[in-house]
Amino acid sequence: MSDVGARPRRRSLAVAVGKVQVGGGAPIVVQSMTNTDTADVEATSRQVAELWRAGSEIVRITVNNPESAAAVPRIRERLDMMNVPVPLVGDFHYNGDRLLAAEPACAEALAKYRINPGNVGFGKKKDSQFAAIVEKAIEYGKPVRIGVNWGSLDQALAARLMDENAARAEPWDAARVLREALVVSAIESAGRAVEIGLPRDRIVLSAKVSGVQELIAVYRDLAARCDWPLHLGLTEAGMGSKGIVASSAALAVLLQEGIGDTIRISLTPEPGAPRTLEVVVAQELLQTMGLRAFTPLVTACPGCGRTTSEFFQVLAKKVQEHVRAQMPVWKLKYPGVENLSLAVMGCVVNGPGESRHADIGISLPGTGEAPAAPVFIDGQKAMTLRGEGIAEEFMAVIDDYVARRWGRSAA
Repeated sequence: MSDVGARPRRRSLAVAVGKVQVGGGAPIVVQSMTNTDTADVEATSRQVAELWRAGSEIVRITVNNPESAAAVPRIRERLDMMNVPVPLVGDFHYNGDRLLAAEPACAEALAKYRINPGNVGFGKKKDSQFAAIVEKAIEYGKPVRIGVNWGSLDQALAARLMDENAARAEPWDAARVLREALVVSAIESAGRAVEIGLPRDRIVLSAKVSGVQELIAVYRDLAARCDWPLHLGLTEAGMGSKGIVASSAALAVLLQEGIGDTIRISLTPEPGAPRTLEVVVAQELLQTMGLRAFTPLVTACPGCGRTTSEFFQVLAKKVQEHVRAQMPVWKLKYPGVENLSLAVMGCVVNGPGESRHADIGISLPGTGEAPAAPVFIDGQKAMTLRGEGIAEEFMAVIDDYVARRWGRSAA
């Protein structure tokens, strides 16, 4: 057996967010956030359900005004009627203390509160407003995420650390002072919450930035200086491939080092595109790293001059879409099916070998090769498909294999 793998997970406290455990050795949790107006109960409930069905295990919603706070219990009720048990996290900035006090049903319906130390309050009001939210968390038995962000850093703390830095014999550079401010803000705020009376096992920390190297450095420091669970995410990651690559580059390094208990991929969605892409990316990041399994993934070759036909590309896309469409049913009927491995290869160079490594693989004929596609099951050639119906026949082979292999274990 190979000894290649991620380092052992950093030991952290276990925090219950509804029925989902974060930290304490639990599987790394996938999170997402809505972008609807929370006051729109129907639209928000629909998007939360879409995110949950895509695989988000915790969903955060904005709670920024009295209308959104009043809508939260109605959203929770509607989700329960839809059989969508996903925990909801309230994202509070500036006025969370007042909203929670005015809407006790909101305070009860949420599974966790998110507090940003940089804008929970300002001046003399900061400490009292922070304490008011923590006291509501204590009253209702809720955990909190203390989420620091370099776009809204506590300016008083930053000024204090800059003054301390100026007094050093060898001052740090500005980037290091900024990283220290993020880490200190998170840890000092968590300590303050514990002093107020919040149990230590109801705190999750995050310290988000939008630069890859900065994020890695901040979380390494944070992980070394506390045992609270850490929520990972590259804030304002961006749109499309840039956001996916940047988030994956940062989070993969930290996850490989055993840092991180829950993640979100903060993608800017393309106009009209589903919000669920960020969930898919988070799942695929964890799965390709071997940290969790969510859905069968398809290995496919990139194509070359031997594969000028697009058929293998079309087939790979059809197979991946078929598997994702079937997963809501499969995961209930066939526990373990998420570990299924599939391969769709385009020619004879690596096709047969790669197909043998998968549970089910097909090696399509490249340009100029014989029009026959051998199918390998559990490493052995099982059949050869020919003709116009290769795609449909191959997906039928997959369906049959899933039913035979995991149907017995589920019975």
